[in-house]
Amino acid sequence: MSQQMRQRRGQPLFILSEDTERTRGKDAQSSNITAGKAVSESVRTTLGPRGMDKMLVSDSGDVVITNDGATILDEMDIEHPAAQMIVEVAQTQEEEVGDGTTTASVLAGQLLAQAEDLLDDDVHPTTIVEGYREAADLALEAIEDVTLADDVDEDELRAVAESSMTGKGTGDIDAAALAETVVDAVLQVQTDTSVDRDAITIRTQTGAGASATELVQGVISEEESLHEDMPNGFEDASVAVLDLDLEVREAEIDAEYDISDVDQLNAAIEAEESELRGYAETVADAGVDVAFVTGDVDDVVASYLAKEGVLAFDGVDDDEAASIARATGATTVGTLSDLDGGVLGSADSVSVQKFGSDELAFIEGGAAAKTVTVFARGGTEHVADELERALRDALDVVTAAIEEGGVVPGAGATEIAIADHIRSESAAVEGRRQLAIEAFADAVDVLPRTLAENTGADPIDALVDLRSTHESEGRAGLISEGQTGNVGDPVEHGILDPAAVKREAVEAATEAATMIVRIDDVISAS
Repeated sequence: MSQQMRQRRGQPLFILSEDTERTRGKDAQSSNITAGKAVSESVRTTLGPRGMDKMLVSDSGDVVITNDGATILDEMDIEHPAAQMIVEVAQTQEEEVGDGTTTASVLAGQLLAQAEDLLDDDVHPTTIVEGYREAADLALEAIEDVTLADDVDEDELRAVAESSMTGKGTGDIDAAALAETVVDAVLQVQTDTSVDRDAITIRTQTGAGASATELVQGVISEEESLHEDMPNGFEDASVAVLDLDLEVREAEIDAEYDISDVDQLNAAIEAEESELRGYAETVADAGVDVAFVTGDVDDVVASYLAKEGVLAFDGVDDDEAASIARATGATTVGTLSDLDGGVLGSADSVSVQKFGSDELAFIEGGAAAKTVTVFARGGTEHVADELERALRDALDVVTAAIEEGGVVPGAGATEIAIADHIRSESAAVEGRRQLAIEAFADAVDVLPRTLAENTGADPIDALVDLRSTHESEGRAGLISEGQTGNVGDPVEHGILDPAAVKREAVEAATEAATMIVRIDDVISAS
């Protein structure tokens, strides 16, 4: 029987394999929206200066304690495809501006929640998408209106860094002191209106509190010196970066050697040792005080280098070697024959310092140095790791404030301004699209409400006070003080965020939410 005859007789035509699962219509929309909302809710309690932390435990027992949205979502084992889109929102936010990942994720989840109510009221998904996109444009207008200035001064940069770190780390870190360190680091690698972010490294070390964190003018290496008899450091050091191995060269062809007496054996050993000694002498004769080698160094070479008074390290990571070369002005060389004074770098000091059982090499004050390292300290490994995440976010937002243009009031003030602007403009929109635009404003309102919840204030009362103060005074944020929060001017309290963080959060959250809302058919192949 032909396919055409089967169709005419009403027999079903199967175009998908039997193992394929398919969800359509409202069931598909509901499933996707529920998954997206669930992921968003998982990070909501971490928002703000009094947000809580999450403990993430892997199958192997590894533990991560953090309130960084991107880290939480990245560590979670999420399989649902719609939920993964919310994870991508956080990842995009992290990659583009370095902070605001929780804000973007929560906003995306709330846009989905509002869309769910609109779908229940028979508003078409395309209408929702159109309304959301128009509302996002209005949100960007509001952000532009509340942006304080394109040229950000040092005080504002410190405020941005402090706002980013408040509530992170152990929850009681001295954000003001760390903000000074962050801003100093960024300003040292700033050129005109851009920042060489790659020239800033963060190095963590346990054994002291966060207050011991400091800025090092140069690079810190985790490699240990090769020999106990090597010097512990130099002032005005000549530095070589060698991308090679300092060990006996292997023959390029397979060969067998017939040694018939002891003299021949001794001669072979002497030839090998002479080759290794020659490596050390070549390095020393070139005037090298400190050598950083990316490959392996034979123990015999290390011993001779120690006798020559050279401090050496091997197995140096390629990125670290590049940082050392950039800091000291050295040229990385691949053969010893290229080693001469013209390729050597210099540093004001190179020192090996002990921290418990660990050794670190500090290369400071390089001749070419616009390379700095934030040396972060933490009492435990978990604290040090979370402090590193907080510092990285702070460095990124300060960079964004300089490069992307301007800062905006924090503490929920910008979100209140966005929601107010969207509602005022929505009155001119006809049809059901107006409902979607107003729903977008309701979704934005959840951000200051969440700040209030996490601060211990009543979210409804706080939202009413924020709106009222915004109407009367033009700017209102929720200032965290003690165990609760009060409505005030965040600019007066030094609570600022980069405008770029807010713009990216609105754009990323809107794109993810509208993409999920438009899906009405999910086909899962085995």
